[in-house]
Amino acid sequence: MTDKNQHLETLSEIRSLMEKSSKFISLSGLSGIFAGIFALLGAGVAFLYLNFQFATKAYYDYAYLDDGSVNFQFFTFFFLNAFTVLVLSVVFGVYFTIRKAKKNKQSIWDAASKRLMINLLIPLVTGGVFCFILLYHSLFGLIAPVTLIFYGLALLNASKYTLNDIRYLGISEIVLGLISSFIIGYGLYFWAIGFGVLHIVYGAVMYFKYEK
Repeated sequence: MTDKNQHLETLSEIRSLMEKSSKFISLSGLSGIFAGIFALLGAGVAFLYLNFQFATKAYYDYAYLDDGSVNFQFFTFFFLNAFTVLVLSVVFGVYFTIRKAKKNKQSIWDAASKRLMINLLIPLVTGGVFCFILLYHSLFGLIAPVTLIFYGLALLNASKYTLNDIRYLGISEIVLGLISSFIIGYGLYFWAIGFGVLHIVYGAVMYFKYEK
């Protein structure tokens, strides 16, 4: 029985080593929490910018001025808002990921992390290009739902190369984006839920599950 238990322990260790070499497991739950906080702050600033007039006017209607011309101030604000949220989320995400990798004595840039980034970026870049296509055709109401859907697809695609828990976040983002597609004009609410609330919940679960 002792030899059998030793063999089972050996097989378990080999399996663990193989999983660590094929998956990037240094993602930190704190990255998700801070990304969610920044997203909620960005959404809050956007709500203030629009003066909370969603009850009478859809947010994408602000894309045009009263004379029918394009409101460049509107697009500049939302671009800078989203860009700021993205930069802060990436910076803090990289910081917490590096910190966790060092703590676990793991490499931050290896074959597993490269596969993760490639599979994450393909849907993200595709979704970004598609958003510009929607913008070109003045389909502003679909931009927020599309960002959620393609972000969810990116997470789902990348989940094969990291912790499986990220798959559930991806599925949640996709479902939220599809629901948002049927309720045009309230994309900012869904955006705040998807990138804000869901990130915080996911990050907290991951932190207490793997890091606490």
